[in-house]
Amino acid sequence: MARKDTVNALIRRGVSAKVSEALANAGFKIGDLKKTPFELITKYISEEDAEELLKLIGAKKTHIDKDQLEAQKKKAPKKEVVEKPKKIKVRKDFKMPSKVPKLDDFEQEIFNIAAKKGLPLPLSLVQKIAAKIKPLDLKKKDIDIYMDEIILTFKKRLIDANESAGIVSAQSIGEPGTQMTMRTFHYAGVAEINVTLGLPRLIEIVDARRTPSTPMMTIHLKEEVKNDLDQVKKVASNIEMTQLIDVAAIETDIGNMQVIVKPDAKKLADKGITIEEIKASLGKERKLKSSIESEGKKMIVVKSEEVSFRKLQQIFEIVRDCKIKGIDGINRAVIRMGDDGYIIYTEGSNLAKVPELEAVDPTLTTTNSITEIYTVLGVEAGRNAIIKEAGATLDEQGLTVDKRHIMLVADIMTNDGDVKAIGRHGISGRKSSVLARAAFEITSAHLLKAGIIGEVDALDGVAENIIVGQPVTVGTGAVNLIYSPPKRRKK
Repeated sequence: MARKDTVNALIRRGVSAKVSEALANAGFKIGDLKKTPFELITKYISEEDAEELLKLIGAKKTHIDKDQLEAQKKKAPKKEVVEKPKKIKVRKDFKMPSKVPKLDDFEQEIFNIAAKKGLPLPLSLVQKIAAKIKPLDLKKKDIDIYMDEIILTFKKRLIDANESAGIVSAQSIGEPGTQMTMRTFHYAGVAEINVTLGLPRLIEIVDARRTPSTPMMTIHLKEEVKNDLDQVKKVASNIEMTQLIDVAAIETDIGNMQVIVKPDAKKLADKGITIEEIKASLGKERKLKSSIESEGKKMIVVKSEEVSFRKLQQIFEIVRDCKIKGIDGINRAVIRMGDDGYIIYTEGSNLAKVPELEAVDPTLTTTNSITEIYTVLGVEAGRNAIIKEAGATLDEQGLTVDKRHIMLVADIMTNDGDVKAIGRHGISGRKSSVLARAAFEITSAHLLKAGIIGEVDALDGVAENIIVGQPVTVGTGAVNLIYSPPKRRKK
């Protein structure tokens, strides 16, 4: 408050706001300024401002004695005590997992050949080359010729350091993406399951939607199960969530104020459910404060403790929606024969629970929900899911987009350890340029906020330079040439 009062008091006397702020920040008060020597005031403001200040506050100009000034200059500034950083204990028993397996002798030889030719290839590419060359049993001369061709092809694929990779990727995905056909729904090899594709699916992917409009899982089974149809049916029935309404007829007896459950014997046999399991499931319902009695295998009676029509209706709804077996989120499971055994397709997704089943192969089971993959398996799996899903969506429409362009989009969405949307709530909303943010969405809101907080746009990017009508800082616009012609000699 003292600082604010000093600023207001100086402004009332005609001192500028800038000078008042500077003096108040230095810790001066009006009473102090009248006694302070002129030389000390000029440390914080200019001499002209200091002279004008003294006139406005009615103070005389005083000076420091020369001896006192020299003594102050000789005083050495206090050394700041810098705390030593604490030593971090490193665990010696911990080993970082190797994501790329070590090269064997043949792979190392290929890597060395490429390095000698001036281009050390990525380890993953070296392993692929070795896997193709090794069965051919080539001589060293032939391997050398083969590597020359690979390196030549690799160099042709390299991108220049100053290439506008982002713009090229945006064009290569954006143009075919807007030219997609109107066939946005597709039966993904399964007649009963509908999956969103086309432009709506591409928008879902780049927006990093928490749940897709049609979540779906492709569940692969282990070797000992996938060719046995009876075993596969059991797995499917354990995965598919079964409610009581699916296997029984439910009626309300208003006269006796009770709910009657009449199980269907055939449906129970198909699902592998017993009457005892139904009773046990009803007993687990916390909201169902009623007595549960079974009259043989024909019916189960649920009586209300409170005699009211409202309570009876609540009991009916709880009993109808009671979960008997299955995994939450999986509404339906469909079995289809694949290239290598039976595969289960599901309507709904639960990647955390499904791989826990013994018969399910967790290494091949996947979902079309990118956020769920990221949550369960991590950001790298999420990145791979973006590449796979976006590529499959474009391929299904017959559109060819270079995989590296999709990889660039996936890298930008996941480069800080989280899956972000490409939109105002994600990447575009975090741009440093005000004009680039305003050009994307909610223009007035971005400009207003930037004006209030006094943001400055350095015009470093492409979008903002196009908006103000000057050359973009890429390609020829990134280079400034100054030509100095040679001076002519005098005759």
